[in-house]
Amino acid sequence: MIRYDYVRAQTLPAAATAAAQDGAKVIAGGTNLVDLLKYDVERPAHLVDINRIAGLDGIEATTSGGLRIGALVTNSDVAYSAEVEQRYPLLSSTILNGATPQLRNAATTGGNLLQRTRCYYFYDTATACNKRAPGSGCDAIGGVNRIHAVLGASPSCIATHPSDMCVALAALEAVVHVTGPQGERSIAFADFHRLPGETPERDTTLEPGEIVTAVELPEQGFSTHYTYLKLRDRLSYAFALVSVAVGMELDGGTVKCVRIALGGVAHKPWRVPEAEALLEGQAPGEDVFRKVAARLMQGAVGQGHNDFKIALATKAIIRALQQAAAGTPQSVSDKRIA
Repeated sequence: MIRYDYVRAQTLPAAATAAAQDGAKVIAGGTNLVDLLKYDVERPAHLVDINRIAGLDGIEATTSGGLRIGALVTNSDVAYSAEVEQRYPLLSSTILNGATPQLRNAATTGGNLLQRTRCYYFYDTATACNKRAPGSGCDAIGGVNRIHAVLGASPSCIATHPSDMCVALAALEAVVHVTGPQGERSIAFADFHRLPGETPERDTTLEPGEIVTAVELPEQGFSTHYTYLKLRDRLSYAFALVSVAVGMELDGGTVKCVRIALGGVAHKPWRVPEAEALLEGQAPGEDVFRKVAARLMQGAVGQGHNDFKIALATKAIIRALQQAAAGTPQSVSDKRIA
């Protein structure tokens, strides 16, 4: 039995103070953390419930023309928000491609950002895992690693980030707002999650006691030319083997702006701005799409069982770019590839 103190915080300062204690974990929807408690992966000394904190459960327009989504807004409420569906359909699409309706009804925006890897070895306390037990080793390397990373991995960890929603937020260049013992700050989404390096136990750049309060979307939402292509072993309730989020803006017959993020291939949503620059100012077409895909996958290394991901991701990037350029996004309900 795991023994822990339970604190139901009423204010952000109180929550930040409680969360800064050694061994503290913040809980909102609990769709990931409760699993980790059941599997004995997480053993918090303090559990800080933030569900009663006012002001974190709304979606509102920003003065810069974007949208601010509170950390306690459920995934379902984001996906079905009229403004999100109209202005940021890429985000709605990624959320509806993840988990089940029941989980989306409970999971929160902040929690989605903070969910931990679904690596088999991370969840199995009988195995070596540097993310779960720093310095113990990584049994995924040389083990069963079909779902693992081909980009951004290290000798310490080859796990992948599991979120669908975060892939869209990376492509949209969202900003994460946090508060902690040292006050408030904003983190560009590209800087929020970390690559494993030698410290894979640190998933994000959050400091002790910092709590996600909101995610801010910029004005540009790519409401016409976008797609989220998710390739997985089965068509529902499965994590991505490879996923691609694309937002594109066309000006006449050329690409004015494009954002591409990959899921299922790295420790964080994977973006390469240099790859996007290859397409900007060009007419969309398969030749330039192949160049973009090659640049995005540059440096990819398989671990044996997951070697197939390199070719799969390359083809998925090309297909996703074709869908976005044509304005024919991948259907959420009919998961056959368009």
